[in-house]
Amino acid sequence: MKSTKSNPLPIDEPMNVLKHWQQDVPDDRLAHLVRDASRAFQKSLQNRLAKYQVPFGHWTFLRILWQHDGLTQRELSVRAGVMEPTTFSAIKSMLELGYIDKRTAPDNKKNRYIYLTAKGRALKKKLVPLAEETNHVSVQGLSEAEILSARKVLLTLLHNLVVDQSLHLDQEDKEV
Repeated sequence: MKSTKSNPLPIDEPMNVLKHWQQDVPDDRLAHLVRDASRAFQKSLQNRLAKYQVPFGHWTFLRILWQHDGLTQRELSVRAGVMEPTTFSAIKSMLELGYIDKRTAPDNKKNRYIYLTAKGRALKKKLVPLAEETNHVSVQGLSEAEILSARKVLLTLLHNLVVDQSLHLDQEDKEV
């Protein structure tokens, strides 16, 4: 069954994902497990963000702007790890919602920079606790040592994959 905004996935759908991992394919590839865990994190946060009518797609951009206000669309895309058309759509929507505005710098009329409005900055106080709650829920039943171990494992996976990606990009550059 497909989810829609008015018809969220039934409660048994996430349970089916969990059952799949516990019973059907407990030794399936780690990449699939990480993907499903990531989706579960996103869905959990998305459900919380809905309380403030903030689409999940805006979350990443808001987080970046809370840390680095005044980026170009391209810089925002790179930091978010998404294509520019995705960023363009989010920016358009966030402009309409009053979360951001676009300005040019006095010394550079070519580039337009994205800045949070007071409304966009105020969301941080409301939304960050929701993300923290999501993280807290996710680690229930784990010891501090297990949490640190999981963090180390995930950071190592990320490091290895980034290095691998860099090697492949270097090889592609040499072939061109």
